Amino acid sequence: VQVVESGGALVQAGGSLTLSCVVSGSKFPVNSIAWYRQAPGNQRDSVAAINSGGSTNIADFVKDRFTVSRDNAKNTAWLRINSLKPEDTAVYYCNARVLLDPGDYWGQGTQVTVSS
Repeated sequence: VQVVESGGALVQAGGSLTLSCVVSGSKFPVNSIAWYRQAPGNQRDSVAAINSGGSTNIADFVKDRFTVSRDNAKNTAWLRINSLKPEDTAVYYCNARVLLDPGDYWGQGTQVTVSS
């Protein structure tokens, strides 16, 4: 199973960005797709998740600015970030869990940098 994130960029504070996560190579349906972020020197934090039924879970500290969506047919999920702040600067990672598969699949990350 391969997980590939894209969409990271250098943006100005107040702007918006949409990150993409494509999961491929799974024999079984992709169950949950989750987004994490990690700033230099910090731990990796969960920011959003969505399951195959479309139920979402957004971290409280970004709930008013982040939304997550997915297209099951394309095994693709998106993380929309509005009103970007410098503290959103981090590498954003996508994690996929596949039905009947015990594996824990991560992408290589995509860099988001927010300038003030």
